[in-house]
Amino acid sequence: MLRVKPPWSASVRLLDERDRSAVLAICDRDPVANVFVSSRVRSLGLEPGRLGAQMWGHTPGGRLESLCYSGANLVPVAATPDAVTAFADRALRQGRRCSSIVGPAAEVQALWGLLRPHWGPAREVRAVQPLMVTQGPPLVPPDPLVRRVRPDEIDILWPACVAMFTEEVGVSPTSGDGGASYRARLEQLIRSGRAFARIEGGQVIFKAEIGAVTPQVCQVQGVWVRPQSRGQGLAAPGMAAVVVEAARSIAPLVSLYVNDFNAPARAAYRRAGFTETGRLMSVLF
Repeated sequence: MLRVKPPWSASVRLLDERDRSAVLAICDRDPVANVFVSSRVRSLGLEPGRLGAQMWGHTPGGRLESLCYSGANLVPVAATPDAVTAFADRALRQGRRCSSIVGPAAEVQALWGLLRPHWGPAREVRAVQPLMVTQGPPLVPPDPLVRRVRPDEIDILWPACVAMFTEEVGVSPTSGDGGASYRARLEQLIRSGRAFARIEGGQVIFKAEIGAVTPQVCQVQGVWVRPQSRGQGLAAPGMAAVVVEAARSIAPLVSLYVNDFNAPARAAYRRAGFTETGRLMSVLF
C-alpha cells in the first residue's frame, strides 16, 4: 500500500450529481483529450449506478481540481502530481477493477509508476499514442462508398468488429460474456448513426465507428480495413468520408488516437485531415 500523507487521501472524494457542472468545466479545459470522460458524464451523469463507474475528485482545500474516472478504464483528468498520488492510493485501497489505464501520457505514466509495483506486470504498455484532431478538410477525396451502417447489417459488421478488436487489443471481445456487451454497444452505435462502413458483396472492406461524443468533439474508434484489401489506399479516403460526415452531423471536431508505431495508419489519418495535438498512454491488463 502506498504510504501517503493523510491529507492526500482525505482530499479525494466520490463525486455525485451536485458536482456535474464542475466536472464538465474541468473536462472542457481540454475537450479533445477528455472527450471519453466528458461524453460519459454528459450522457449518464455521475451516479455510479448509471455511469458504470465512480468519479473521484481531488479537492485540496475543498476545491475540485482533478478527476479520475474509475470503471472498466481508469482515466485521470487534469491530474496534478498530488492528485496522481492520491488517486493511486485510492485505487490500491479499492483493488484493481479496471482492464486498462488510459489518458494523457504524463499523467498515466506517473499513475502507473505508483501502481505498477502492486498491479504489475501489465499485459501491454503503449507509452506513446499520438492524439489527433481534424483542423481542416481532408487532403484526399472521400470514398463515396463509405456510408452509415443500417440496423439490418449488424451481422455483416459484427465479424469485422470482432476482428478489429482482437487485432488491436490482443484479446477477443467474445470472451467472458460471449460478446453480448460488445454487440449491444455496436447495435447502439448503429442505431445512433455512428457506425460507418464500405460494404461490398456482403463483406466489410473498411469500417470505423464514432465512440465518445460531446457538443465540441467526437472520437473515431475501431478503424479497420479488411486484410486482403490493405495496401490499396482505402484507409485515407474511407477516413475522409467519416470525417466529412461526422463533422457535418455529429460534432465540429473529429479526433482519434493511434499507436506511435503504426506509421501507415498515422499517414492515412494525416491525409484524411488529422494533425497531432498531444499524446495519450495506455496500460492494458
